[in-house]
Amino acid sequence: MGQLDGKVAVITGAASGMGRAAAVRFAKEGAAVVVADLNSQAGEQTIADITAAGGRAVFQYTDVGSDKDLKALFDRALSEYGRLDITFNNAGLGGATGRLVDIAAEDWDKTFVILTRAVFLGIKYSVEPMRKVGGGSIISTASVGALRPAAGLHAYCAAKAAVVSLTQSAAIELGRDHIRVNCICPGGILTPLVYRGMPGGEEEARRNMARQQPIPRAGTPEDIAAMATFLASDEAQWITGTAMVVDGGLNTGNGRAGFAPGFSGPSFQRKDRTNQPPRAK
Repeated sequence: MGQLDGKVAVITGAASGMGRAAAVRFAKEGAAVVVADLNSQAGEQTIADITAAGGRAVFQYTDVGSDKDLKALFDRALSEYGRLDITFNNAGLGGATGRLVDIAAEDWDKTFVILTRAVFLGIKYSVEPMRKVGGGSIISTASVGALRPAAGLHAYCAAKAAVVSLTQSAAIELGRDHIRVNCICPGGILTPLVYRGMPGGEEEARRNMARQQPIPRAGTPEDIAAMATFLASDEAQWITGTAMVVDGGLNTGNGRAGFAPGFSGPSFQRKDRTNQPPRAK
């Protein structure tokens, strides 16, 4: 018997990294999963892996920057499985980076569309379906950057801080409906978003991350999936409005080699577009 038996979950950015790990874990725990992503090929592979293991999942192409796509995503969950119990707003990108004086307003706005506006819409479109089944769990990916901002990551850290605040205000409003709203603040997690484009690639990123926090290893997508599974389950039924820090101790400020939380990869690299170039807007 799984922790999520009988539940239906929507996960954005689920073709790779933390979203994929959560999709696989949710399905293993008994949930039916709608995998949402821009990367159709990787998304379909996630579905194949889940179904091969005996789970239930479907893929929905979704650009979280599109209101229309997000609405269609939640409609798909209802048409496919008849209910919604869990939403994991996970899709993201590194966004506008650099000195404040060098960041273009357009790039700042794009960062907030993906990292904050998409979370707002994910919460908004979850409310009515969850009310109909007597409640649910909404989880969003924030960051330790929301709690310990870093120079050069102004837009990213501000957008993630907004996710923390939105999580709290939504929890206040939706508690009466038994809809729990929480977010996760990952530390240094070894995902393609972090190591793609780095000299030395994945292995160099792994070695560097092992020195960033008191626990001497890189974080993994499965570390975040474990927390997301807990928050999605009935074991967390009295937890709402929280920012759960999952960072190996990074947020203590006692990294073994000193570290400023952030990304080394290129800006505007979407977590939900693995190995695909950014589409022109």
